Amino acid sequence: MTDISKIKQSEANLERLAHYDPLTGLPNRLLIHSRLEHALTHARRDKTQVAVLFVDLDRFKNVNDSLGHPVGDHLLQMLTSRLHRRLRGDDTFGRLGGDEFLVILDHDQRPEDAANIARELIKLLEEPFRLSNGNEIYIGASMGISIFPEDGKEASELIQHADAAMYEAKEQGRNTFRFYTPALTRAVHTRMEMESRMRRAISNGEFILHYQPQVEIASRRVIACEALLRWDDPQAGLVSPADFIPLAEETGLIIPLGEWVLKTAAAQFRTWLDLGFADFCLSINLSGRQLRQSDIVEQIDETIRLFRLPAERIKFELTESMLMGRGEEAARLLGAIKALGVGLSIDDFGTGYSSLAYLKRFPIDELKIDRGFVRDIPVDSNDAEIAATIIAMARNLKLRVVAEGVETQEQVDFLSAHGCQLYQGYLFRPPLPANEFEALLRSGS
Repeated sequence: MTDISKIKQSEANLERLAHYDPLTGLPNRLLIHSRLEHALTHARRDKTQVAVLFVDLDRFKNVNDSLGHPVGDHLLQMLTSRLHRRLRGDDTFGRLGGDEFLVILDHDQRPEDAANIARELIKLLEEPFRLSNGNEIYIGASMGISIFPEDGKEASELIQHADAAMYEAKEQGRNTFRFYTPALTRAVHTRMEMESRMRRAISNGEFILHYQPQVEIASRRVIACEALLRWDDPQAGLVSPADFIPLAEETGLIIPLGEWVLKTAAAQFRTWLDLGFADFCLSINLSGRQLRQSDIVEQIDETIRLFRLPAERIKFELTESMLMGRGEEAARLLGAIKALGVGLSIDDFGTGYSSLAYLKRFPIDELKIDRGFVRDIPVDSNDAEIAATIIAMARNLKLRVVAEGVETQEQVDFLSAHGCQLYQGYLFRPPLPANEFEALLRSGS
């Protein structure tokens, strides 16, 4: 028998020296490149994205020149430890050499995710580093980001483009980040700025509800309204829902916003009921994120009980895309919501899967024809046929039909001739603040 422990240990040490930086313990340039190639192989197969962050410390040379290389080495070790804590276990953080580092973010990273991580890494460097002699030192970093496959197909190309974006960040004042594509940099900064403004807006109470009347075509009476979220920004005024609702969905801010909408609309409805306006219904939109909350049924039930609302006069609107692919789970969830006594409406019908199967399986009461099909009727024969087909199908299934985006009397006449019961749109009224909608109710229009 021969003891080969020392030989194996020596081999392991050689292997580590070949692939890891001896100062920081991070993967070195060789291993980083190998891991990036591996990540790109998976991304090509799964058709996902990979983000590459090129990190360069700002004015690190001054530290070495003024305080000496031992202090510079110690600073690199402390910096490595601090940044490493922010990254996930499956992210790759390596040292290319000197004061240059590389971060690889895979698992279908969006540009916004890479931007958020870059911003957080920069923020981590705002705190000073305490040296062994008791002195404190501040160090910043400039970062460049490239995205696979938009900014490059190969590992070396992505690193080169992230490096170029890093130099752009240096030229823009340092201690910031830039994408390789300038347009992407602008777009991500705009989205990040809006996200920050939205968070402040929630805290500052800048969100309000408007109510759009739903008119019964036969009697020309307002018999329902839809509660619509609006953002009244103190500087910009009313922000388009098309700009902030998708971002709220992506960031999860739709959860607190959705809860606020539910409570606020319910409280307003209670006020109108107490004033004697008891012969109309209230529609409230539910987002996909809200439906994924485990306690969404309890939230709705609690709200109805808290404000003593007649459940039969409340409708919840959902889009087709929320239900698709969820099968029995969606059926159970909608069944539980329906059991509370409320109505369920499919919003923007015709723009998604428009499956007859889910209309049969799910306890739906109402279909809303998307404004895209209403806008050009009766002039566009295709839209007219689609709208007429939806109305006929709904009537056969004993579902109520609401047309959205109605702007002309010709559209109303066409819808009425084919059996559509309700419409909403600018022909009658745009979405109104609560006080204006109340005045409309008082007028008996």
